[in-house]
Amino acid sequence: MQQDDYTYAVARIRFKETKLLSDADLDALLGAKDADEVMRLLQDKGWGDGTDLSVDELLTLEDQKLWNFVSEIVDDMSALEFLLVPNDFHNLKVAIKCITRDLKPQGLFLTNSVSDPVAVYEAIKNRDYSALPDYLQSTAQSAMTALLQTSDGQLCDIIIDKACMEYVYSLGKKSDNEIIRLYCELYVASADIKIAVRSANTRKKADFVRRAMAPCDKLDIEKLSAAAVEGYEAIMDYISGTQYRGAANAIEDSMSAFEKWCDDYLTDVMKPQKWEPFSIGPIVAYIIARQNEMKAVRMILSGKVSHLSDETIKERLRSMYV
Repeated sequence: MQQDDYTYAVARIRFKETKLLSDADLDALLGAKDADEVMRLLQDKGWGDGTDLSVDELLTLEDQKLWNFVSEIVDDMSALEFLLVPNDFHNLKVAIKCITRDLKPQGLFLTNSVSDPVAVYEAIKNRDYSALPDYLQSTAQSAMTALLQTSDGQLCDIIIDKACMEYVYSLGKKSDNEIIRLYCELYVASADIKIAVRSANTRKKADFVRRAMAPCDKLDIEKLSAAAVEGYEAIMDYISGTQYRGAANAIEDSMSAFEKWCDDYLTDVMKPQKWEPFSIGPIVAYIIARQNEMKAVRMILSGKVSHLSDETIKERLRSMYV
């Protein structure tokens, strides 16, 4: 699409933004006495379809509503491939593991992907890798070969996860939109940092760490992987010298706190898109905002079911876009 083509889409987004959950809305959900009351409050906000739904059914429906709306206002969905394609790589994992374990994949595929997951499954089942889209072909063959030869599910996952990171990053590099480039950079950088921390905690070798990480501009993965082998403190020292230095305190708390930091960081840089009338930026920002509020709702509902205190739940909630 040409830049001016987003004017109508952004106008539709502006109205939808008024329906997003605010921090005050989250406080109201937190104040509910139990999960049932949370569900009723969400229904009042237009969530669901008016029927009794489980948490998973509700969130699946809301995710589908999101992408139905986006596909309605955006003519060329390839511009949003960077947000959808991770589901393709997830579905690739599902297909390979189901085929090698003689399991049925029903209910395991993620929807809202670029490629039809059933077509991906059939292509791999028939070992017809050329029938796959270009971005999956070599990865599918390498991952399948590795799993069949080694029976190492973790190695299979590493091959697919790294390929996903590299492809998302390449989409960011090709984009002329600053927000898309920033999102793709953070997507890879946060994944590399998680790999480093988890590798340090499990004492992985240097070859393993380097094999799992994908390059990005804001991190030196050679230094980060060396720090991961050296230990947790070395990782903190390295990160403190990068633009992600603010994440160090969150990582010291927990990986979930780090994930919250990443989401809040992205929300903060997306907020100026509210005043951008012509580019795809407001659409990207709205999608991420909707995904973040779904995460927040899941946390609140899970916390209510687990009888966690409101304070404990609130510590994990992301900042809202509105």
